Amino acid sequence: MEMVPSEEKQLVPKEGIFWSCRQSIFEEMQKRFSQIESAAEEPRVLCIVQDTTNAKTISERLTINLPASTTVSKFYEDVAHKAGYVNGTFCLTWANAGDMAPLDQASEMSLVLSGFEAGKKNFLQLTDKDGEQPQIASDESGTADSSGLDDSSQDRFIGPLPRDGTVGCSSDYSSPSYSYSSILNKSETGYVGLVNQAMTCYLNSLLQTLFMTPEFRNALYNWEFEDSEEDPVTSIPYQLQRLFVLLQTSKKRAIETTDVTRSFGWDSSEAWQQHDVQELCRVMFDALEQKWKQTEQADLINQLYQGKLKDYVRCLECGYESWRIDTYLDIPLVIRPFGASQVFGSVEEALQAFIQPETLDGPNQYFCERCKKKCDARKGLRFLHFPYLLTLQLKRFDFDYTTMHRIKLNDRMTFPEELDMSPFIDVEDEKSPQTESCTDSGAENEGSCHSDQMSNDFSTDDAVDEGICLDNTSSAERVLKPKSSLTFELFSVMVHSGSAAGGHYYACIKSFSDSQWYSFNDQHVSKITQDDIRKTYGGSSGSRGYYSSAFASSTNAYMLMYRLKDPSRNSKFLEVEDFPEHIKRLVQREKESEEQEKRQREIERNTCKIKLFCMHPVKLMMMENKLEVHKDKTLREATEMAYKLMDLEGVVPLDCCRLVKYDEFHEYLERSYEGEEDMPMGLLLGGVKSSYMFDLLLEIRRPDQAFQPYKPGEVMVKVHVVDLKSESIAAPVSVRAYLNQTITEFKQLIAQATGLCAETMRIVLERCYNDLRLLYVPNKTLKAEGFFRSNKVFVESSDSTDHQVAFTDSVLWKLLDRHGNTIRLFVSLPEQSPGSLANRTICPKASADSEDSFDGAKGSRKSVEAILEESTEKLKNLSLQQQQQQTSSTSDSQKSSEHSDFEHIESPAQEPDTASQPSQTENCTRVASDTENQFPSEERSDSDVNNDRSTSSVDSDILSSSHSSDTLCNADSGPLPLANGLDSHSITSSRRSKAHEGKKETWDTAEEDSGTDSEYDENGKSKAEAQYLYFKAEPYSQEDGSGEGQKCLLVHVDKRITLAAFKQNLEPFVGVPSTQFKVFRVYANNQEFESVRLNETLSSFSDDNKITIRLGRALKKGEYRVKVYQLLVNDPEPCKFLLDTVFAKGMTVRQSKEELLPQLKDQCKLDLSIDRFRLRKKTWKNPGTVFLDYHVYEEDINISSNWEVFLEVLEEPERMKSMSQLAVLTRRWCPAQMKLEAFREVVLESSSVEELKEKLSEMSGIPLENLEFAKGRGTFPCDISVLEIHQDLDWNPKVSTLNVWPLYICDDGAVIFYRDSTEELMELSEEERNELMKKESSRLLKTGHRVSYSPRKEKALKIYLDGGPTKDPGQD
Repeated sequence: MEMVPSEEKQLVPKEGIFWSCRQSIFEEMQKRFSQIESAAEEPRVLCIVQDTTNAKTISERLTINLPASTTVSKFYEDVAHKAGYVNGTFCLTWANAGDMAPLDQASEMSLVLSGFEAGKKNFLQLTDKDGEQPQIASDESGTADSSGLDDSSQDRFIGPLPRDGTVGCSSDYSSPSYSYSSILNKSETGYVGLVNQAMTCYLNSLLQTLFMTPEFRNALYNWEFEDSEEDPVTSIPYQLQRLFVLLQTSKKRAIETTDVTRSFGWDSSEAWQQHDVQELCRVMFDALEQKWKQTEQADLINQLYQGKLKDYVRCLECGYESWRIDTYLDIPLVIRPFGASQVFGSVEEALQAFIQPETLDGPNQYFCERCKKKCDARKGLRFLHFPYLLTLQLKRFDFDYTTMHRIKLNDRMTFPEELDMSPFIDVEDEKSPQTESCTDSGAENEGSCHSDQMSNDFSTDDAVDEGICLDNTSSAERVLKPKSSLTFELFSVMVHSGSAAGGHYYACIKSFSDSQWYSFNDQHVSKITQDDIRKTYGGSSGSRGYYSSAFASSTNAYMLMYRLKDPSRNSKFLEVEDFPEHIKRLVQREKESEEQEKRQREIERNTCKIKLFCMHPVKLMMMENKLEVHKDKTLREATEMAYKLMDLEGVVPLDCCRLVKYDEFHEYLERSYEGEEDMPMGLLLGGVKSSYMFDLLLEIRRPDQAFQPYKPGEVMVKVHVVDLKSESIAAPVSVRAYLNQTITEFKQLIAQATGLCAETMRIVLERCYNDLRLLYVPNKTLKAEGFFRSNKVFVESSDSTDHQVAFTDSVLWKLLDRHGNTIRLFVSLPEQSPGSLANRTICPKASADSEDSFDGAKGSRKSVEAILEESTEKLKNLSLQQQQQQTSSTSDSQKSSEHSDFEHIESPAQEPDTASQPSQTENCTRVASDTENQFPSEERSDSDVNNDRSTSSVDSDILSSSHSSDTLCNADSGPLPLANGLDSHSITSSRRSKAHEGKKETWDTAEEDSGTDSEYDENGKSKAEAQYLYFKAEPYSQEDGSGEGQKCLLVHVDKRITLAAFKQNLEPFVGVPSTQFKVFRVYANNQEFESVRLNETLSSFSDDNKITIRLGRALKKGEYRVKVYQLLVNDPEPCKFLLDTVFAKGMTVRQSKEELLPQLKDQCKLDLSIDRFRLRKKTWKNPGTVFLDYHVYEEDINISSNWEVFLEVLEEPERMKSMSQLAVLTRRWCPAQMKLEAFREVVLESSSVEELKEKLSEMSGIPLENLEFAKGRGTFPCDISVLEIHQDLDWNPKVSTLNVWPLYICDDGAVIFYRDSTEELMELSEEERNELMKKESSRLLKTGHRVSYSPRKEKALKIYLDGGPTKDPGQD
């Protein structure tokens, strides 16, 4: 038997080892299965984690499904294992949680207690910890090698490991699939990014380039800020110094640039302005020079970045040369020369073109001072001096004169890593001529460089010249240095991605420490390769043609920075230990500030922020605030903080306050915290979160009271006690119950709280808005009845017989129904003239006592209060008489309950033959007034309104003083008691639909065929009769600025009442019938809109809405309110408002003109003949179709609410007789006089262009062959400047009819300009043109028809040396 060593180093049989292993495996599997079984019974928490630390993984998700009992610390371990990170180097926060603190990694609380929801998706984010990216777990130590600022970092993959848990493979960054979005760990790159404030990517690119320039950074560190000389906030060099120190020493992934931009004098709006990076470079250098005056760094910019060139013109006959020397900070290189179809393919080609001279010949000859005549000459530029840091700007932004828009040239332009500038230096060693000419300085050359305006004196600075191609012996004798000194090394490529309208900047920069290229893309810093640099050349594969730019990539190099390769001058970055003393102090200050910020951030992460409510005992209103308490503070300490926060010191003692869990939305007290006063708030609230699903309430008790314990699982019930005798509903009493309680137990609970008798108690639950449910099953639980966290019930306990009737027929139901549907409205009454109520009398059938009527002889005006006081009892009697009359005239009797305030009035049965009876008969039983001779139009049925359209029927359109026989028809509402709104609180009830089973529905339906509804049904009865709803009105005075109160009503009304019934209830207070006043709804911005649909209810109104009543006849069915404007074609303002009137469906245009005549005479003082004016369509300000007299509204002419129409006065009888005719407005343009004649109308029999020309020729005398016309543009009167009309309009279009493109004249009112083609345009002097331009601008500005498009102007980039711009107080 073969023997093998066992674990105890003893020899055992091989088969024994096999069975032993098998047994152990089996036991392990049993153990695992038991764990799985127990876990299967436990709820699971599904966690979805998004890794936001790496741009490559931000779109990926980690999905982890854990038991609900898993601790937070174990959850961190699982995430670290699955993500491939070292545990403790990252944070987990709730997704979309804003500034919420991360989960506590050391917490031993379960996931459920920490805020996770079992059975649902829980979204979290994996974020940096303290600004540092997570460390990658390695094979050996499990930690990543952090090299700090060491540039010689390992080249390996950084980011989350593959999801199978294997270690990521190494990479040398030469993979062609590399993307710029591969963001490296900060500790790997050693560099810090810059936060983009909004659109400051151009600033970030330049700042990173300057930071990566050793000579600039070291010089900036050597400058020392003096506190006594300048404010550090406005010191640009100091803020740049601070920024560079943070970029070199900070542990953060990215830092802000707000302090730097604040030193520029910029406000927050500047962050939303994108500028050109080259422009920023020039402006910043200028600002630094100004700030560095009188310091050692005064000439730093010139020493590093300034070069010199010669701008010369040489005579080709005598060789005489005039020249001058300019300085430059950058060289602008043209990509595509002006007018050329080919582009330069490389920087070398563009540089050669930059210095290529041009020949001045022909009309461009140069006047030679030596030859004393114009001669052919050669003009060009020569480089004399290249700067140590050479900046090249590739001019990718151009202007397209075809489209008149800025464009970006995306063509390919290569640039070398090492650039030899020796071929471009001036190799001619010649003395400068004695004379200099400053007239030709190269300004005509499109590729000329920008002259440096800061220093133009070159006679003194040559001796201290820091240039690279000339020595410092003298300005007259300069010797060229060897060509090897003119080799430049590329170290920065500023890339623009986008179009000429906008885009994004980032920088590709080579570190001089390790020659590694990096991409500085705002806050992201990553390694890149030479291949990535070559991708910034731009262009696309294929030939370089004129349109190649349109198909090229929009991401390409825009600005290049080279450094001279000179070992004697090339500097290295200062190390931290070599910093000057003032920089070391600055580093220490920034480190302390960063530590303080870190501590503050840690405090914020551990602070619970939750809404706090408190019913203030003095202010008697619910106060709201935000409680911010550290998670380790106890409940007792948090209560004291809330006590001070709610300003209760001195109001109530602290021991009378406690914090309870509260649901503000449902007004529900969830639980109290008895015995947990020393519990940390973090545990009580379930951890630190950005938002909680509940709130806290600071509950206050009286000193003689004890706090009631609130247990989880209880429901809150607001109990309203109803008193049927007084018809009142008391304020709520809060009662807490359990969902498993029965109705009987619940009644006992309410009886204890309210003192009512449980045996006779009726409980009504309001489950949702006005949904009432009587709880009558004793053994049914509250849960079965639909109780929720917060509930509202009404209880009534009396010995009345009301409980014996069906609930929907009971007084309790009607009272609750009224309570749920009643709204409060503020109604402003009109100011009536003294004579408006003079002849108003109470109707004879309303009262037999004539002394109780309004005395018309005295002409006295009765106030609203007088109406209320004098007519209460009379109107009560009137109501009783009305009911008796109605009872005798209808087949259904009226039912009354034992309570007088509830009158159950059924809808009168409508007999089949009532439709054929005259409406006047029906109204006699309803309206207690003599209406046979008054308001005849009101008594008409719909058929009468439609058929009879005589002038007399609309004579009473507008209520005026001529209506001397107006009668107050107080009984116009039929069986509705007219004491509504008075002190008697007349109340009626509308039953629910289930109470109307088997009965005719009385709800109104909206009319669909017109803009308004009739107040009468098809039988002539008032539609208000069908509504028996609550209405109560009380007068109140609203003070205005003059001290006099406007007469107003406070109305409580059932919102199911129709507008018609509502108006009839308002009649006693307005003083005129409902047909003679209008109702306007007032919105929050004080805009008023008329309510005209009488069939619609007030359901869209809510409490405290405002209503304004205005006098004037209200619209009936089929009527529309119309605004009439006068068309004055030759006036400066051609559209003038005249009046408001009413047109009706079925009315002809001639009938409406007849009704307009007296109104025009009375209101507008226009005495017209019916044949000397027309009506025509109005579309905004444009005149349209001419309406003919026989046209019918709604049949031939579409009409709508608030319609507008033009009225045009005619100088001669109407010539438009048929719809086939076309009326156009013509205007002659006289170019010889530079003026436009007045409009004249031309009526065409067809749409023929030939007919138009013939009539224009006949009217103007222009020969037919010389007549040209053009259609006007824009809205009437199509104004155009006389300086532009001759060439801007499309004269003499090649069409034969007017209704085709480009004219499209298919309707009346089109504007046609015409002219004589042989007439010459007046020649104007410059002064005359300027004067005419001013007049035309003023004229067109006044008319408002000339609206020119003005694109948003690009804001100029400025850096303010005094801390900020001086704002013009008159400027917006």
